[in-house]
Amino acid sequence: MTPAARQIVFINTAHTITHYSLLILPTAVLAMVLPGGPFGEAYGPILALATGMFVFYGLLSLPQGWLAQRFGRKALMTAFFLGTGTSLIAAGFAHSPAMLAVALAFAGAFAAIYHPIGTTMLVEAAGDKPGRSIGVNGVFGNLGVALAPVVTAFLANEIGWRAAFVAPGILCAVAGLFWMRTPLAHAGAHANARPFPPIPRHLVRRAVIVLMLIAMSSGLVFNAYTLLLPKLMQERLAGNATLLPLVGLAAFLVTLCGALTQFSVGRMIDRNTLKRVFLPVSIVLTPAMLALSFAQGWLVLPLAGTVAASIFGQVTVNETMAARYISPALRARIYSVRFFVGFLGAAAAAPVVSILYERTGSVATVTMVLAAFSIVTLGCALFFPNRKEELEPELWAQASSSGTIPAAAE
Repeated sequence: MTPAARQIVFINTAHTITHYSLLILPTAVLAMVLPGGPFGEAYGPILALATGMFVFYGLLSLPQGWLAQRFGRKALMTAFFLGTGTSLIAAGFAHSPAMLAVALAFAGAFAAIYHPIGTTMLVEAAGDKPGRSIGVNGVFGNLGVALAPVVTAFLANEIGWRAAFVAPGILCAVAGLFWMRTPLAHAGAHANARPFPPIPRHLVRRAVIVLMLIAMSSGLVFNAYTLLLPKLMQERLAGNATLLPLVGLAAFLVTLCGALTQFSVGRMIDRNTLKRVFLPVSIVLTPAMLALSFAQGWLVLPLAGTVAASIFGQVTVNETMAARYISPALRARIYSVRFFVGFLGAAAAAPVVSILYERTGSVATVTMVLAAFSIVTLGCALFFPNRKEELEPELWAQASSSGTIPAAAE
């Protein structure tokens, strides 16, 4: 295996670990809620302990571009693996809400390294057709989302909730040790690389505006939905606490729908303009989320799968926007800002879910609020440019030299 191939393996593995680590608590909390236990017997306050995790996850994504220039990508990814792993192990040994909140906050801080650094490395290696590579990478990320509830439920049920944090923490740290021994592939020109085209500034501004708006709204919706999913499955399918493994399996099947959709969307993007993929994926989200608010029984599974497919499919579209409209020289900075804005929305997810659930005692209100936010996503899809030049970049130069933009693709 070449150094570049090994590097891609670690980038994809890191994506799985990132999303897995962020979603351990939402399932583990179902086993932590105990009368007289160290963390209390209420779901909402325990879930709210993840707030610091997502705040640091968002805030510390912003300086990653600067840190990469100062310390190098290899060092930052080493810190990601070892820091995230150690923090998860510490969370498993926490004996008070404060200790757990601090350990989770450190895990979020180290996990913040991945997206700005890993995504930039991936896009640079993808060349002229980034959609498939981003889609495959997205599958690995959503594999973490899908595995977190089912593995956490199994470990919490068979061993205890502490093992649900310690086991993945050890695996993450071990991966970091192997990463330290892996040579970093030299950044070179892709075999089919072409100079970045001169895209008109007003279209670049339009794309960036959409990118930031969708980052904020989808950050909240994505994170809140994945946080809520185990509780949704428990409330609608398995009210008995002894059925915790069933809750994890149901959540796994739902998020698997999202992962498969993300891979398919990645392949579609390389053959279509972004808007032609983005718009259909966005249209189904609001009605599916509203229907999920009132569904009961096994009908919840296909509806939840449809919501996951829409939410996760949008991620591949969003990450490809920068690859098509932002020059390589500015891409790392844009990704840092994009993930910073997105993670600010994500940071609000835990308190939003916690507060709404505590006040209503039901997941229905939460899903209806998420449905309202998903309308922003549809608006972004409608506003995004639909240009055939995305697929034929050489046409951008012709359009710029003539001073007009052909409307054939609009």
